[in-house]
Amino acid sequence: MQKILACPLTIIYLILFGFCLVVFHPIQWICFNLFGYSAHGKSVALLNLCLMRCTHTLGTTYTFDNRHDIPTDRPLIIVPNHQSMHDIPPIIWYMRKHHPKFVSKIELGKGIPSVSYNLRHGGSVLIDRKDSKQALAQIAKLGRYIEQHNRSAVIFPEGTRSRTGHPKKFQPTGLKMLMKNAPSALVVPISINNSWKMLKYGKFPYGIGNHLTFEVHRAIEISKNLDEMVAQTEALVNSGIKIEA
Repeated sequence: MQKILACPLTIIYLILFGFCLVVFHPIQWICFNLFGYSAHGKSVALLNLCLMRCTHTLGTTYTFDNRHDIPTDRPLIIVPNHQSMHDIPPIIWYMRKHHPKFVSKIELGKGIPSVSYNLRHGGSVLIDRKDSKQALAQIAKLGRYIEQHNRSAVIFPEGTRSRTGHPKKFQPTGLKMLMKNAPSALVVPISINNSWKMLKYGKFPYGIGNHLTFEVHRAIEISKNLDEMVAQTEALVNSGIKIEA
């Protein structure tokens, strides 16, 4: 019954979602080309708030639990687990004062209104997962960028999303590359729950009535032992993931 109800709600959601992407594409262009970085960043944050609001048609609710006073005058490396594309808008909106930039797959860099434009012009990097040399060079570039400008990089070390909510083993190379190139950064682990349920039926219909939670853990200073840093970060992320039977 729930799946049947989800069908018309998903259609409404997809219409609203597409409308937001189309409307904000020229808004981003105007902000970026006429008013610069700051205006563009605000337009991107507002877009992602609107994308979150679109999911309310599916009965989706959010809790973003950040009890820590994270400084804005230092770069951050934000490290969440990855469950679906719905992980991204809350991070952009709730962490907006830290200017989050993403390590994203190259396929997203074209063809998607608003999303592709932001990835190409907003400071994020696009990596070819079939070309490790290119990918590591781009991640290093992002590390240097956040180090210079006191912004934040978001990387999903699991690589691909978990379709069941169970955490995947971290692939440490990209995370280490960021830490090497942004040595003054703080590492901020985030545990995400229930985002995978949005796609539990596949691409259609979307899951309905889900409560997505984001738990921000204490920030960690980067040490010389990067293997230990990765293990500590992974343990903190996994500590907040609730596995359902």
